[in-house]
Amino acid sequence: MINVFQPDIGQEELEAVKRIFDSRWLGKGKITADLEAAWAQHIGARAGQVMVVSANSATEGLFQIMRLLADWGVRDVVMPSLNFIGAGNAALDAGMKIHYCDIDRRTLNARAEDINKAMPESRPVAVVLLHYGGLPCDMTDILGVCDRPGVYLVEDAACAPASTYHGFACGTFGHFAVWSFDAMKIITMGDGGMIYCNTPEAADRLRARLYLGMDSASGLSGADNRWWEFASDGLGRRSIMNDIAAAIGMAQLRKLARFITRRREIHQMYNERIAAEDWITLPPDTPDGVESSYYLYWIQADDRDGLSRHLRDKGIYTTFRYWPLHRAYSIKADLPNTEWVAEHTLNLPLHTGLTDADVDTVCNQVIEFGRRRTESRFHQSRAIA
Repeated sequence: MINVFQPDIGQEELEAVKRIFDSRWLGKGKITADLEAAWAQHIGARAGQVMVVSANSATEGLFQIMRLLADWGVRDVVMPSLNFIGAGNAALDAGMKIHYCDIDRRTLNARAEDINKAMPESRPVAVVLLHYGGLPCDMTDILGVCDRPGVYLVEDAACAPASTYHGFACGTFGHFAVWSFDAMKIITMGDGGMIYCNTPEAADRLRARLYLGMDSASGLSGADNRWWEFASDGLGRRSIMNDIAAAIGMAQLRKLARFITRRREIHQMYNERIAAEDWITLPPDTPDGVESSYYLYWIQADDRDGLSRHLRDKGIYTTFRYWPLHRAYSIKADLPNTEWVAEHTLNLPLHTGLTDADVDTVCNQVIEFGRRRTESRFHQSRAIA
């Protein structure tokens, strides 16, 4: 089976884990702190301010962010329905009302006009963006809508660890952001996540809540005297990263540039091989001044389901991400582009484990399905005549 996602892990990660085993400390410690610092440098966080916080998953980061915003009086949230269900669950868990916005059919990203249309009159309000497949949203226009009092911008950059918009990393435009390092992401630790906060005060608050609301860690890293003492606001959960995961993450981060180069090559190979298939719509071109992480390669076709079954029967696994939240929650919503996208879009395999021959196999089967489709329509038209 040619997988749609597949981790790129090897000897470097094994050696990194061995060093953690040899240290006899497997929990959150120095290596986790090193990864936080490295990620802050990677995204260009402000020097001297600790505004990057690790977590056991990006989903937990969203839950904690939404609960913090609820503490600040936020009761409404705008987000695209085409979204990871963790974002919706996090908002509902915090007691917020979700206002779903539509998306662009090609980029599958929410636009400023979509957000503005769904924006409630009440303030404060949160806006949760998803940079679909690693392709950045149009942040210039979106900031025009969101950069105003009482609006909190949260970027879900889970698909965008290397994406930039006019020189700035996706995830650094709003008040908060999350990145995912789960088993299917470009950088993987098996599970893990990183949170960005635009103030050190918010980062400190989340850091405490990710570890049971405690104001200090117990043990040797705690206070100089009676280090076992601490205070807690009672609002946190134990949702921290550990040094095993962080060691894998450090090894993966060093490979990120190579990952992106290969994913870009595969993206371009797909574009070149199936461009002549006029029954398929290819992903949009990456705009000038924008860098994608090439997490997903999506095509759109009238017989999307027939194509997916054909590819599966030929040993090629495909998928559609993400199933619209309003459908998942059985809620009616007027989102015509989202509805169309949900019936026409398919994600082809895209990961660094794909060989050129694998890409050829996928493309050949896509082309074969198109040929059969054309022949079937030809025979049907003759039968009617």
